[in-house]
Amino acid sequence: MPQQTALIVGASRGLGLALAEEWLNRGWRVIATARGTSSGLDVLAARFADALVIESADILDVDSVRALGTRLQDRKLDVVFVNAGIARSNDKTPVDVEEQDFVDMMLTNALAPVRTIELLDGLVTDKGVIAIMTSELGSIAGSTGFWPLYSSSKAALNMLMKSYAAHRPDGTRALLLVAPGWVRTENGRRRGDAIGRGEHPACRRYDRCQPRQAGPALRRPL
Repeated sequence: MPQQTALIVGASRGLGLALAEEWLNRGWRVIATARGTSSGLDVLAARFADALVIESADILDVDSVRALGTRLQDRKLDVVFVNAGIARSNDKTPVDVEEQDFVDMMLTNALAPVRTIELLDGLVTDKGVIAIMTSELGSIAGSTGFWPLYSSSKAALNMLMKSYAAHRPDGTRALLLVAPGWVRTENGRRRGDAIGRGEHPACRRYDRCQPRQAGPALRRPL
């Protein structure tokens, strides 16, 4: 079987870095992006020199994403996984939030990830996978009011991805919104305990996906 290739957009640390390591351990070729330097990716590059390519990209910069697509135009990808998210003014409500904090979250957490896949989806094989990291906090039906502004940005992401799928009714690629659960990262360290060492939960969700299926978050009520 030919070596499979995953592009992970936003792999400098946290969930994205863990995904890169998991797929490398599985024998995949990984293209990992970061906005700047990443000591974590440098460590992986030393271990997987023949399988890891580090690229520079900033999903908030459209030209940067387009340039990434141009550099990768001769490659065919089995997976594009966009991992991006910021959390600000977590305990604020619409009446007392700094407006720029909310605008920044909507741009980073919702608009930019879906824009990125629209710019890069032509690189994905017909039976490949396009995935974005979301959060259970983006569920409207399951909302408890926790972190309301961050949650609303993830709900917006879910709607944009749902619309992306609806506009491609004959698409053959699997489309996933992946909610990994509580993980100790910059955003999650105050919200839950660390996951144990071992297989990354997002990879488990990917393994259950078959081509032409939308991920659970695209099929169940939000």
